[in-house]
Amino acid sequence: MNGNLLLRITVAIILLTHSVFGMFNNGINDFGNLFLNQIGFAPFGVFLAWSIKLSHVIAAILLLINKYVKLAGFVTIFVLIMGIIMVHFKEGWFVVGGGRNGVEYNFLLIAVLLAIMFPDGIKSKVE
Repeated sequence: MNGNLLLRITVAIILLTHSVFGMFNNGINDFGNLFLNQIGFAPFGVFLAWSIKLSHVIAAILLLINKYVKLAGFVTIFVLIMGIIMVHFKEGWFVVGGGRNGVEYNFLLIAVLLAIMFPDGIKSKVE
C-alpha cells in the first residue's frame, strides 16, 4: 500500500465518520438551526449544513475510488477554510489540551488533502 492510498483511505474515514453520525443523531439539523441560522444564514442554515456534510460524503467516496480527487480536495478544503473562519479561528489553535475547538484539526486535514492532490508536489510550468 503506498502512502497516497493510505492517506486517501484515512481522510475518507474521517470525512465519513464526521458526516454520517450527524445524519442519524440530528447533529446536522442542530448545526444548521442552532449555529448557522443564528449567525446569519437563516433560513438556509439546515440546507447549508446538509450540503456541507453531503459534500464530505461525496468527497470520501471519490477519494476511495481515486476519481476527481483534486475536485473533491478543493471543495473539502474550501469547507475546512470556511470552518476555520466561521468557527475555529476565534477558539485558537488547539482542538483539545491547550484550548478547545481550535484550528489545528482543519489545518492538518488541509495539509493532508494537498498532499493527496499533489503527490509529486506543485511544479511550475517554467523551469
